[in-house]
Amino acid sequence: MRPTRWGWGGKPDPVMEAKLVNDAEAYVEGIAVKRGRNADVARRMVRQSISLSAEAALAQRVVDLVAQSRQDLLSKLEGRKVQREGTEVVLHLAGARVVSHEMGTRDRILDAVSNPDVAYMLMLLGIAGLFFELSNPGVILPGVIGGISLLLSFFALQTLPVNYAGIALILLGIVLFIAEIKVVSYGMLAVGGVVAMVFGSLILFPSPEPYLRLSWEVMAATVGVTALFFTVVVVKVVQAHRERPITGVEGMIDAIGVAETDLAPEGKVLLRGEYWNADSEEPVLKGEKVRVVAVTGLRLTVQKAGERQEVRSGS
Repeated sequence: MRPTRWGWGGKPDPVMEAKLVNDAEAYVEGIAVKRGRNADVARRMVRQSISLSAEAALAQRVVDLVAQSRQDLLSKLEGRKVQREGTEVVLHLAGARVVSHEMGTRDRILDAVSNPDVAYMLMLLGIAGLFFELSNPGVILPGVIGGISLLLSFFALQTLPVNYAGIALILLGIVLFIAEIKVVSYGMLAVGGVVAMVFGSLILFPSPEPYLRLSWEVMAATVGVTALFFTVVVVKVVQAHRERPITGVEGMIDAIGVAETDLAPEGKVLLRGEYWNADSEEPVLKGEKVRVVAVTGLRLTVQKAGERQEVRSGS
């Protein structure tokens, strides 16, 4: 256990705590005396943590004046004397012109990027873009958009109070969604991905200020769209797995062709516009339909499929 400013083990030390309160009281009292304010009320604000309304503070001489607007403040400050670097200065502010300095284009863009909602969406867009680029190399556009979005999100996250456990949970959610596509778990991985994304989004920006937190609308919409997208992808993958193959050797089994020559037991058949060497356990006459029962290298094993059909020889 190491000592801290509060004593040992992080627990407040009564002596140190009393010293800090005394230091704060003396500091506030010194400022009150120097500015001609009510020193007794200043000490009570430190000792008793009292709070005063604007009118009460004015009545107790804690503040000099109360203004209703900026122009009212400038008018009431007219002719007042203040100390500035040891010199008394008389304020002449009644006719002062207020000049507003607005943010430039660059600052407005950076301010928009630093918005928690924008940073959150940029991060997810960057992850999705890079995933699609790695899944389908050569598409280029998703990778470019994803890279730019991810870098912008890094800039935004360094200006915001970020909980890295939230980022880890969001990344875990994305990984679970991708795993659902690769390994069909009948929705369990997808549910886990949704839960991880929701909790990660909730704790991503742990700030007491509303403007530094992720809005509920953006979080719900983003998680919902992401979950819906991966759900649709998973459904399509499952449907594709259940469909009968139509290409390759598997796709040729049970395919219907036509005997181009007599098969007794060997000959040629016409299948999908191609001539194949074939053999049959039973005699097959030229023009009869045959069904493929096996494929061995470049040779088919067939059997009769139905009625005879007249065809024109390709010779």
